[in-house]
Order: sequence, then structure tokens, then C-alpha cells
Amino acid sequence: MSFFPGNDPVPGDAFACDAIEHLIIPRSSDIGGFAVRRALPSSRRRLVGPFIFFDRMGPAVLKAGEAMDVRPHPHIGLSTVTYLFDGEIKHRDSLGTELVIAPGDINLMTSGRGIVHSERTPENLRGHPLSMSGLQTWIALPDQLEEIDPAFAHTAKGELPVFEDRGASGRVVIGAMGGLRSPVKTFSETLYVDLTLEPGARFPFDATQEERALYILSGEIEIAGDRFAPDQLLVFRPGDEITLIGGATGCHVMLFGGAALGTQKHIWWNFVSSSKERIEQAKEEWRTGRFDIVPGDEEEFVPLPEGR
Repeated sequence: MSFFPGNDPVPGDAFACDAIEHLIIPRSSDIGGFAVRRALPSSRRRLVGPFIFFDRMGPAVLKAGEAMDVRPHPHIGLSTVTYLFDGEIKHRDSLGTELVIAPGDINLMTSGRGIVHSERTPENLRGHPLSMSGLQTWIALPDQLEEIDPAFAHTAKGELPVFEDRGASGRVVIGAMGGLRSPVKTFSETLYVDLTLEPGARFPFDATQEERALYILSGEIEIAGDRFAPDQLLVFRPGDEITLIGGATGCHVMLFGGAALGTQKHIWWNFVSSSKERIEQAKEEWRTGRFDIVPGDEEEFVPLPEGR
């Protein structure tokens, strides 16, 4: 699920909270029987910290006989981050990796100079109804690391630090918050936190990160008297202390951000680079079959989009 064709998100309605720089309403596409909402990149905001791509997958139920089959496709210049709330995905890549990611685990695949992977419903789950819900994000690599060797890292749910205090609970997926640090390694300062708030529970989202945002997965959240509904992306102004408050039914949100990369990044299809020429090279390499193959998934591939 590292790439879905979809329209750019659009800015949302006006809001009163001065701490909010942008409110973005994702555009939704139907992909293989379930909705995918793209929040980044948008015309208003290209990156938040190193995050250059943010897709909300589902929630949905794949019917018996349906399956998720994302055929082998390439990446350069980024790390893909897969994080599920429900369902399972079988990951294969051109390094020879083959494993199933379950809810709460995290897959971080660093493409560097180039990698190919596929994501499919595991064989043992086909033929049965399957709930699917999760996030697919991309973290752009710093310019000097764009051509590093590709790598893959899987971190199990039990290895990620959790917190619970006064109606606020969650998991530090990447980075550090509240004295807790995730073991997941990234190449720039990155924050990714899964947070649930009970009704009326308060949670300080401090300004230690240079760039910050949150995506509302479910429920309603209140910030400085404004209330926000599910499937909205809020980007905060730098330096402001913010208190998040759970709405009448509570809320489930994803906090993310980190240090600004400080340089321009270009994104085309599955390729991210500081150089347009490097993206053109990657196009030609995929078109002419010069990327590595995915062992065990050699029969199919996603062709290079034409006319883009």
C-alpha cells in the first residue's frame, strides 16, 4: 500500500485556533473495495517534518473472495512506514524480506538508491472477510542519504513503549515523547505517536518538535475551543504550546512531525528526490527493468504511469 493513485487533498473551513496553521481535508479514493484518504502532499502543505506522504487506509471490510494485492513497485529516496490498526499485510521486497505485519507492529522500509516491494493479503486469510485499517506514510531522506543502500526493519508491537495517564493512552511509534523513546531508527528527527483520549481527557502536545501535525482517526477533538471531526489533518504553528482535549465520545489521533528537512523535495509517483534528474533516471530504470525483482513475487508488477 505504498502508493495509491489519488487526487490532492483540499484545505478545510476556516478555524479560530491561532495555533493551527492549516486544516486539510483529505481526498478519498476507492481502491480495491476500501477507501484511502490522502492528507499529504497537498497544495497547501508538502511536508510536515520529514513526512512527505500520509495515507489513511480504511477502515473497511474486504469481503470473502476479495483481497488486497499491491503488485511489486519501486521506490527511491524515502522510507515507507506501514502501521496497522486492524488486518494483516504480507510484505515482500527485493532484499528477500518476507513477513506479515499485524496491528501495532511497524514496518520501516528504506529505499535509498532503490527498492521494489509488494503488499498483499496473506494466503491464510484469503477466502474470509477481512477488516483493514491503518496508515501508510513516507519519510523523505535527507539529501546526503538519498542514495544509501536499501534496508528493511520490522518492529513488533511489544517493543514499542506505551503510556497511560488520566484518560490519555497510546504508543510511541517513532521518536520520543514524555520520556519514552521508540527503538525504531530513522535518519532525521521524527515523531510518530498513536494517541487515544477519553472524553474530556487532556494531553499537552508540546513544542519541542520543529514541525507538528495530527490526523484525527475517529471521534472528536477539541483545541482552544474549536472542535474537529474525523479524517482531518491539523498542522500546527511552530513554537506554540497546545493542549488536546478528547471530545464527547473521546478520540483516536496520530501525532506526527519532526525537524524540517530544509531543502526542496520532488515527488513523482513512488519516487522522492532533491533532484528532478534523479527522478527521471528512476523512471527510465523502472521502464527498462533495471530495478531488482521481488523473490517469490516475480510474475507481476505495476507499470510506470504514462502521461504523468
